[in-house]
Amino acid sequence: MIYRLRHTTRYTYSAPVTLCHNEARMLPRELPWQHCEASQVAIEPRPAACSERRDFFGNRVLYFAIQDIHSGLEVTVRTRLETLPRPAPSMTAAGDWQADREAQAHGVDGGCLAARQFRLDSPFIRRHSRLAAYAEPSFPPGRSLLDAVLDLNRRIHADFTYDAAFTTLATPLMDVLDERRGVCQDFAHLAIGCLRSLGLAARYVSGYLETLPPPGQARLVGADASHAWLAVFLPGWGWLEIDPTNGSVPGEQHIVVGWGRDYADVPPLSGVMSGGGEHTLDVAVDVIPEPNAAPRSA
Repeated sequence: MIYRLRHTTRYTYSAPVTLCHNEARMLPRELPWQHCEASQVAIEPRPAACSERRDFFGNRVLYFAIQDIHSGLEVTVRTRLETLPRPAPSMTAAGDWQADREAQAHGVDGGCLAARQFRLDSPFIRRHSRLAAYAEPSFPPGRSLLDAVLDLNRRIHADFTYDAAFTTLATPLMDVLDERRGVCQDFAHLAIGCLRSLGLAARYVSGYLETLPPPGQARLVGADASHAWLAVFLPGWGWLEIDPTNGSVPGEQHIVVGWGRDYADVPPLSGVMSGGGEHTLDVAVDVIPEPNAAPRSA
């Protein structure tokens, strides 16, 4: 698939801002199944300094500073990219999940060593016996890690209701578990918490998902949104992505921006400022397919 991606974040402040330093994680990663052209970035007001770097997890981070007095901030990133089918897990991913857990905990190969940090607690996710108890029906002794993870993905999708009005960034994960509702970020955190509570490595994935309008209706500009899912480490194979919000395994419609331990590692825009008072936030995302475009892979 060929997509044109546009993500605009707009802040309006109730009082002037005299200085701000910001980091944007809105530039998609280059991956074996995701090829990106150069992004076009527009920032208003114009920044006094702007540079790109890679963070600890290899995500692309755009730093910029604005030194002029301003009452609003608008950041727009446009990227044209190609997505391909993800590789499918091989038979090496069909081993006993408890043996795979031991490999994650004690394996000395590069993959297991790199994955080990994703077994630990993080700012938004704490391991808990109740999370382990919710996950346990999917993880009977002798079941393969692949089958168990896919079953957990299916159960979260079936048991929980998408409700954008229920949670905020500050909503505890246990409240999501109790009320059985939330948004994609909550369901990704929940699944990661379940897996880590069983001693398994899982990481948070931030990106976009192409959303299709109802039959007969036009696509609305800015109607798409940021999306979140997760990836689970399968020893001997690699990272398997799952999307509990949709009960699916991500494919060409899932566009990866970055990953980390949880949302705190990959917010689209973060920073510090002097002044500003209260603010309002508007976000518009478009994931527009180009069905007749020639793929780069051809």
